[in-house]
Amino acid sequence: MLLGVGVAVTGGAIAVAATVWPGGDTGSPSGAQPTRAGTVTASSVSPAPSPTPSRSYPLSQEPQTIPAVRDHEPARGPGWRPSGGARLVVSDGKLADEGRLTAGELGLTYAGEAEPRDGDVELNLTGQNQPDSEAYTLTVSNRRVTISAPAEAGVFYGTRTLKQEVRGGGTAPEGVVRDQPAKPQRGFMLDIARKYFTAGWIEDRIRELGDLKYNQLGLHFSDDQGFRIESDKHPEVVSQQHLTKAQVRRIVDLAESRHIKVVPEIDSPGHLGAVIDAHPDLQLRNVGGAPTRGAVDISKPAAAALVDDLLNEYADLFPGPYWHLGADEYLALTASNPEASYPQLAAAARERYGAGATVADLATGWMDDRAATVRRHDRQMRAWNDGFFSGGKVQPSRDIQVAYWTGKEIGARQPAEYLADGRRVINYNDEYLYYVLGEPNQFFYPTGQRIYEQWTPRVLRGTTAVPERYDGQILGGSFAVWCDLANSQTEAQVAAGVRMPLRALTQKLWDPGTPALSWAEFGRLADRVS
Repeated sequence: MLLGVGVAVTGGAIAVAATVWPGGDTGSPSGAQPTRAGTVTASSVSPAPSPTPSRSYPLSQEPQTIPAVRDHEPARGPGWRPSGGARLVVSDGKLADEGRLTAGELGLTYAGEAEPRDGDVELNLTGQNQPDSEAYTLTVSNRRVTISAPAEAGVFYGTRTLKQEVRGGGTAPEGVVRDQPAKPQRGFMLDIARKYFTAGWIEDRIRELGDLKYNQLGLHFSDDQGFRIESDKHPEVVSQQHLTKAQVRRIVDLAESRHIKVVPEIDSPGHLGAVIDAHPDLQLRNVGGAPTRGAVDISKPAAAALVDDLLNEYADLFPGPYWHLGADEYLALTASNPEASYPQLAAAARERYGAGATVADLATGWMDDRAATVRRHDRQMRAWNDGFFSGGKVQPSRDIQVAYWTGKEIGARQPAEYLADGRRVINYNDEYLYYVLGEPNQFFYPTGQRIYEQWTPRVLRGTTAVPERYDGQILGGSFAVWCDLANSQTEAQVAAGVRMPLRALTQKLWDPGTPALSWAEFGRLADRVS
């Protein structure tokens, strides 16, 4: 604390009063020399007029946010809090969306492109031409806040930090935050095919994800149980409960305003039951004529034409940079002898790829063909790890990223095999990151605590991390909600169930270090700031 000294002259004598000022280090106003117990002698006081004590502050504490900021340079000062007349100004009209959103959230006046003044928040693009950067700097000084970044996404993340600082404690601490994520892909995937989710519920999750600095929302909208988005080219495949294209456009626009890219998935050649219901002639049948659930016959050109029609139709609806091809659990490959069980697939494989080609080769060729369709729309593609097969005559295109979720499939390969092959991987580890409604097939609802205390992006399968040398190939992670038993939970129950796992996951994807807070402390922080 600071000792302020008031000096008054009475009858030729000097009276000294010690005043305790809150905050700061021990010290005194200019001209006073403290001695023991904070008193001063008459000879130590300058004959100048009585000084006015100036306030001093302790060094600021690191902001408390989710995810935690990576670096904070403390400083002395009052910090910043919203006050009457405070404005939000931007240095560039490109930041108008971020500015209006944040101004509304903090109760500020949005003033557009204007010179900042005391009490204001300024959003600033640094002009460094780094469009993919998510880094930002947040400076609190002289009762102002400045958020600067090379790209709009970084500015947005800085506003999320400021919002949480104010929500959690009322004041953004003095000093400088320098922050950026450890992993570039931070996602939440939602199975809307098996369970219909309303547009409003999805929009609420987007707002939540944005505040937590996620940047991807996956929509798995086609499966055996349903096809959930309006189609102009193939309306016959669409389920009664579905999202209209207008609703999807609003979802995509809201996500874009939060710097979240929507990642669509039409899974094939398996998980196409809803499409097959309208096109039963395309269903795969075994040598005995029995239908194979959810699988199209990939020896038939009409099956490829139909799926490509859908991929091309939805490319305009989802303009983001990513596309999920699916490619998992093609049930023909679970037969003990796929070539004997499905002779038409074996014949098609040999015709296309030569003697010795297998059904697995034909399935890989199917995935590559769908990738070629999506590639024409300039998308980055991913597929589930059990759609990648070892050996064989055909290998998946090198630009398809691996969405690693399981090691339970027939012929399962360790994650390190994909990484050693040079593949880039996104972590969907079903041990920690799969929220499967009804908990079938030995799944259990994941907890935020397990993610927070045990999981890292290198834990791709089970509970064991891959070697550190592969860390750079692991692009990030995604929490996934699967609706196998769709009526097991309501929308509200799903939202409550994923709340803390989402907060734990963003912490582990943003900051590679061991969290500073205990799980109990992290939970209390979540209640305050998010």
